[in-house]
Amino acid sequence: MAVTIKTPEEIEILREGGKRLAFILQETAKLVRPGISTEELNQYATKLIKEGGDEAAFLNYKPEGAKHPYPAALCVSVNDEVVHGIPRRERILKEGDIVSLDCGLKHRGLYTDHAITLPVGKVNKEIEKLLEVTEKALYVGIEAARAGGHVGDIGYAIEQFVKQNVPSGVEGPHKYGIVRVLSGHGVGKSIHEDPYVPNFGRRGSGEKLKIGMVIAIEPMLNLGSYAVFLDKDGFTYKTRDRSVSAHFEHTVVITKNGPEILTKV
Repeated sequence: MAVTIKTPEEIEILREGGKRLAFILQETAKLVRPGISTEELNQYATKLIKEGGDEAAFLNYKPEGAKHPYPAALCVSVNDEVVHGIPRRERILKEGDIVSLDCGLKHRGLYTDHAITLPVGKVNKEIEKLLEVTEKALYVGIEAARAGGHVGDIGYAIEQFVKQNVPSGVEGPHKYGIVRVLSGHGVGKSIHEDPYVPNFGRRGSGEKLKIGMVIAIEPMLNLGSYAVFLDKDGFTYKTRDRSVSAHFEHTVVITKNGPEILTKV
C-alpha cells in the first residue's frame, strides 16, 4: 500500500486508538510472571480490546505469502523468538525469560501498532542491557523522524546508537545484531503500509518524511548475530544462532513540531 498522509481528523482518531492500545499493553504486561502461559496473556489482551469496543488488528490478518491467517490478537515472542510468536497454552514463561508483547488495534477504522519486551522475573545483566539499549534505540529513531528528513535518517540514527552501546566483553563480529529482514512500516489506513522503515541505513536515503505521515518504528536487536529464520508455523521469526532478541515499537505521527508518539497512555 502506498504512503498515505493522514488528515487532522484521522490523526485524532489514531491518538485515541494509540492511547487505548498503550493501555492494553500496559495492563497485559502486569500479568507477566513465571508460570503464566503465553495464551493467557493473549486472552487478557483480547478481553481488553473487546471491552473497549475495538478490533484486534492481528487476529485473522493474513500477510502476503502466509498460508493461513494469524490466530491471535497478541504476538507473544519468547527469548530467541524475534517477532510474531503465536500464543500457546503449553508455552509457560519461566524465571529468566524475556517476552515481547506486540499488538495492533483497529479503532474507528484506523490502525496503531505497539510492542514492548519485558523480563520474566530476574534476568542476567547482559539481557538487562539488551532491553535497555533496544528501548533507547527506539526513542533515538523516533527523534530522527522529522518532516523534511528521510526514512534513512531513522535507520542511521538507530544503527549508530546501537554500535556505540555494545557492552564491553561482547566478542565476535555481530555483538548486538540489528535484524535486517524485518522493519518498521507505515500504518494507519491498514496495519502495514509504505514506507519500509529499516533499523539501519544512510542519512538522506529512502522515502521523504512529510507532515501527516504515520509510521511504526520498531528496532529489533539480537544478543548475537542479526540472522533470523521463519519457523515452520509460518509466522514466528527466530534468531538463527538461538540468541535472545528484544523488540520495542511505537506508532508515531510526523508533525510540524517534530515526531509525536501516538501509542502512549
